[in-house]
Amino acid sequence: MTASTPRLDPLEVRRTLRREGLRASHARSQNFLADPDVLQAILDLAEAGPGTRVLEIGPGLGILTGGLLQAGASVTAVELDAGLAAYLRAHFAASIDAAQLTLLEGNALDLELPTLVPNPYRVVANLPYHITSPILHRLLGGAPPPQRLVLMLQAEVAERIAAPPGRMSYLSVFVQFHATVRVALAVPPEAFEPAPKVSSAVVVLEPHARPPLPAPREPALWGLVQAGFRERRKMLRNVLGRQLHEGVDGASGQLAGQARVDAALATAGIAGDRRPQTLSVGDWLRLLEALT
Repeated sequence: MTASTPRLDPLEVRRTLRREGLRASHARSQNFLADPDVLQAILDLAEAGPGTRVLEIGPGLGILTGGLLQAGASVTAVELDAGLAAYLRAHFAASIDAAQLTLLEGNALDLELPTLVPNPYRVVANLPYHITSPILHRLLGGAPPPQRLVLMLQAEVAERIAAPPGRMSYLSVFVQFHATVRVALAVPPEAFEPAPKVSSAVVVLEPHARPPLPAPREPALWGLVQAGFRERRKMLRNVLGRQLHEGVDGASGQLAGQARVDAALATAGIAGDRRPQTLSVGDWLRLLEALT
């Protein structure tokens, strides 16, 4: 049902690109997986077998696509590059005809990703740096979320979303609010063709079965977290005192805002001289509760 998988190494990837008249686009951060051990590790982490529905973002030359199809998974793949999409349509024609593979040509950022595949589904993707945050927001913030996400990311981004308190960012708070995170595999540049200038990592996200906060309350949480990280090097009481201008009595002004913040920090058991990056997801939730 699937096309045969070619030998996986940088030379074979270069030959395939040359034979098909394709080239890796630097502007689109295209680096094609060329290491069979990394490929197998991703397939093992995805745990996709017969009947599993998978959303693949950026299939490229279809190396991972082929592995998923051979495992029996039903794959919906989104590819932006027209040349690669044409190659995939030809290479996986039998799987497309058998409705095991659905190929969507277009920009994943323009699509309602959680609606593309019936629930339950899993996500496998090799995400370029510049679209990692918006894709994570669409997938984790959408309904329903995937069962599991197995993502190839730049190592720096992987470390950021998995960061512990002390090195948190807005993105790590957002991701860890929605899912457990683990960095499963370090991937060197030579695992790709062409080799990027930075290392990569495979991250596994397991969305929580039950969100820690009702959906209507989430905008207030993200407004609070964004306010805190606007001045990440400053003490939290000072940052929020400047950013949260409305006092508990509805009057505007720094004094009312500062009094409100100090009272909320004390109620939440958070020292006012802490920096925003030291707060865990639980700390932010307690602070939100104390402020409202």
